[in-house]
Amino acid sequence: MRALLLSLTLVGWGLAESFITKDEYAQMLYQNPRGIGCHKCHGVDGKGLELGRYRDGNRTIVIKAPDITGLSFERFKGAIRSNKNRLMPSYFLTDKEIKTLYYYLTHGQKEKR
Repeated sequence: MRALLLSLTLVGWGLAESFITKDEYAQMLYQNPRGIGCHKCHGVDGKGLELGRYRDGNRTIVIKAPDITGLSFERFKGAIRSNKNRLMPSYFLTDKEIKTLYYYLTHGQKEKR
């Protein structure tokens, strides 16, 4: 019985090593949450990219994704869940996924710099 328990423990440790880390999961989620990644609009650093521009009479209107790196968690979560200004797609993210994305923007990327 002890040998079986020891074998299962060793196999469990071996399997645990194959899972991705929190940082890897966060990066993967940022790059492809549900088809199109956050980085396509907000940039790899979350600072925001220019999405397009158009002329309105004599004015040029620039459409830019916002910098999302300095938001509080509540504001970040609210922006993801909001129906207003729906230029951003609805990803139907879970609370855990939203927390992971926020972690990536506030901690995960800083460690890579």
